[in-house]
Amino acid sequence: MNTPISRSCQSGMAVISALLIVTVVAVIAAQIIASQTQFTRTVQADQNRVQGTWLLRGALEQAEQLLWHSRLQDPLTRLDQQWAHGILVAGASESQPAIELRIEDEQGKFNLRNLVRDGQVDMTEYASFERLCLSLGLNLSIAQRISQRVIESYPRRTEPVAEEPTTANTFDSGRLTSPNTKREPEPAKRPMLRVIDDLYDIKGVDRHIIELLRTHVTILPVNTWINGNTARPEAIAAHIPDLSLRQAQSLLAERDQGRWFINRGDFVNRLQRPDLDVSSVKVGITSNWFRVHGQTRIGERLITMQALLLRNEQQKPEVIWTRVGA
Repeated sequence: MNTPISRSCQSGMAVISALLIVTVVAVIAAQIIASQTQFTRTVQADQNRVQGTWLLRGALEQAEQLLWHSRLQDPLTRLDQQWAHGILVAGASESQPAIELRIEDEQGKFNLRNLVRDGQVDMTEYASFERLCLSLGLNLSIAQRISQRVIESYPRRTEPVAEEPTTANTFDSGRLTSPNTKREPEPAKRPMLRVIDDLYDIKGVDRHIIELLRTHVTILPVNTWINGNTARPEAIAAHIPDLSLRQAQSLLAERDQGRWFINRGDFVNRLQRPDLDVSSVKVGITSNWFRVHGQTRIGERLITMQALLLRNEQQKPEVIWTRVGA
């Protein structure tokens, strides 16, 4: 027999059960909505990245054309040419974002690849890199650890290195298939480096050092000369023994006023160093290697790109690699 009290308890339990069911349903619904929202954001982000990548790769073609046009106009590579200034690529329509491009001459920097030439450590370049690091305020031990890391990433030969490779600007990676290889080399001990960020695994190298090196140092697939028309004073001083940073700054201040170097002899003459062996000065006036930095914004997402370009004398620039990030 149901009493008023038992009926009241049953009614209360029903209400509580109903509230629990409503709460569970609400929680499940909220989770579903949150999952759908996250899925939508992920899909939108992927779409934005794909769109940004497509736009940046299209803009990269404009950078290639600009570099090729500059080469056709003038065999010299100088900082007053159009490629050296920032490029703003407008969108094809109002709905498409603009793209910012910046081109750097990588031969205006110290090339870490030069530490190893034809399977041997180049002690002249080794000393140059130490001078560069000291001028940048870096500890000598940091320079030595970086050099060792670079050296270990290439095969080594025991026979003496030749004075100069027979073919300039050939794509000699230093691996077993390199055209200058004369005998079976010892294999590389570490993975090959491609960008400055790969130096992060070296003891003592932090973000500050990486950003400092990024301005003055590069890693190219081949041995290169430095370009006197685009290099910074620190790089010039590092490549010329007994040339102070102040002297290099004075030399390049004259250059930046419009007196560009026309050949290696012109550069050596302006050094006013009659004791200097011209053949030992690996400073040129042209460049083949360039890095393109691009960025665009799709919605709230910033899409970035880096690309390494090779521009030979007789052919249009070739993209060696690209990296897209978001």
